[in-house]
Amino acid sequence: MTLTSTTIQSANKQDSSVITEYGKQNMFATEVAMQVEQNYSNHPEEAEKANGRWAMVGFIALIGAYITTGQIIPGIF
Repeated sequence: MTLTSTTIQSANKQDSSVITEYGKQNMFATEVAMQVEQNYSNHPEEAEKANGRWAMVGFIALIGAYITTGQIIPGIF
């Protein structure tokens, strides 16, 4: 007796999962097509810029909270 790797489509039409021969659901049965960006720039440099800008926003928010409430973290300190 040999087991084959056949799959059974779910009986529910709204459910797009696939049930394997062992009765487990494979929620990620379909593979998403890969997208290639033609004008791709350097991701680490963009991430560093974004992290720096969010840090500046946080620092300004910290200063604004301290000026308005007199506490470093309102409600805690």
